[in-house]
This record gives sequence, structure tokens and C-alpha cells, in this order.
Amino acid sequence: MKDILIVSGISGSGKTTFLRALEDIGFFCVDNFPIVLLLKFLELNREEGEKLKMCAFVIDVRLRDFFETGQDVIEKAKQEFNAKVLFLESSEESLVRRYRETRRTHPLLDSSNVKDAVAQERKLMNWLRNMADEVIDTTHLTPHELRRRVLNKYGTQEQRMKISLISFGYAFGLPLEADIVLDVRFLPNPFFVEVLREKTGLDREVTEFIKSQEVFKKYFLFLSDFLVYLIPLFEKEGKSYLTICFGCTGGKHRSVFIAGELGEQLNAMGYSVSTVHRDIEKK
Repeated sequence: MKDILIVSGISGSGKTTFLRALEDIGFFCVDNFPIVLLLKFLELNREEGEKLKMCAFVIDVRLRDFFETGQDVIEKAKQEFNAKVLFLESSEESLVRRYRETRRTHPLLDSSNVKDAVAQERKLMNWLRNMADEVIDTTHLTPHELRRRVLNKYGTQEQRMKISLISFGYAFGLPLEADIVLDVRFLPNPFFVEVLREKTGLDREVTEFIKSQEVFKKYFLFLSDFLVYLIPLFEKEGKSYLTICFGCTGGKHRSVFIAGELGEQLNAMGYSVSTVHRDIEKK
């Protein structure tokens, strides 16, 4: 197996953010995994030919009855399966602030306050911290920064943000999933050219008509420069998915063509692009 990660740490230190980032780059992830089942799971996966190449498990004090007897399990996972233990921690001040801001309840409910709960948790988890291959202090890391750290370490250079392009017609409403909506109704409308009316933005005659328009040539240059600048900024902030929607009146000609043209360009730049023409068949 390529990567087996056991993610643990103090409650409130960012384990959920860490796990979600791993999931976005292809890890099979399980939160609050019972430690007594870990070896059985890894053995079963090995027997099945290691179909799961990258796995991550969050193991912490939420299952205290299992957790307190888990040292042997972790040692065997490290020895037999080359599992790596990552331990996240943060300062007492930052943990108290995070719990106060989110109004979450600490899992050690028998403690009278968050400070006592954190202190108790540190004692319970000290053995696992000592076994960790890496201890990550998230005191001064924002969720975005922690996410970027995960992506930089465990992702690959080939992995880039997934981009979804959607063409639509304003006559049928805006796509609810849109991150960016661009209106292309200013382009000359092939609908008013009789021989093009029944065709779509996927047909050569329509694409040639739109490409011949000077307004398209200028617009597409501006659009390309804008998105080439903007998309890396979204990636830098850790965004994994971006949905860009292009709308025209009926969603049949102009928006379809623009989405297709942009899709080809972004594919050439190495992005994973999917294109959907939502309203192309509607009347």
C-alpha cells in the first residue's frame, strides 16, 4: 500500500480539516475509527490485493474504551503495514478560543471546563504522541494553511483543481451549483440567422459564425487572461472544485460554444475539466 496514515491529536487541533484535505486528493478516509479494528481492516485490504492504495484513519479519545488499550495495535500497524502516525496539537489558548468560537463540546464531558478537558486529553494521548512520526503544531495555522500543507505533502504535482463548465439558458434559470456566472448574451445570436437557428454551439457552422465576430475575439482574450490569473489563486486557497457557468438566452448556441472553447484551453493547461450543456436540448 502506498500510504497508510493514522491521524490523531488533541480535539480542536484540525484533524477534520486534515482528513478532508486527504480525501480530496484520493485517500480513503474514516473519522473516529475504532482502533481495535485497524489491523483487521488492513489485513483484509491486503488479502484483497490492496485495492485501497491510500488510507487515512482518525483515531482519538472519542472511543476511550478502545483507545486506552491501542498501543500494541498502533505498533503492529507501523511494523507490519508501514503505517505513519501524525499527531496534531495546538496551544491551550488557541484550543480554548476555537471551542469558544465554534461552541462545540469537548469529548471529555466529565471535565468541568475546556482547559481541564484539554489537560486530561493530553495525558491520555501522550503515549500516541510519543509514537508519532510527525507532530504538527496548528496553533498559528489557519484551516486554509493546514489544508495547503496536506496537499503539498501528500498530493502530486499532476493533481490540480477540478473545473466544471456549465452552459445554460437564462430562460431556464441560473445553475444552483455555480461559483462564477458569466453572461455571454452580448455576443451576436446565431438564433437570428435562419440557417443556424436549429443548430447548436457544437456545430461547426455556429462556431465559425461566432469566431468570426470581432467582439468574440476580444472577449475571449480578456476571459482567458482573467481565468488564467484567477484559477491559481483559488488553488492557492485550497479550493478543489470550481464551477464556471456561461449563460445565453436559450442555452443552445453562444454559451455552449464558449464553454467548449474554454474547456479545450483549460484541458491543454493540465486541468481536469468537465463540460455540461444543461439546456442544449430544451426548446
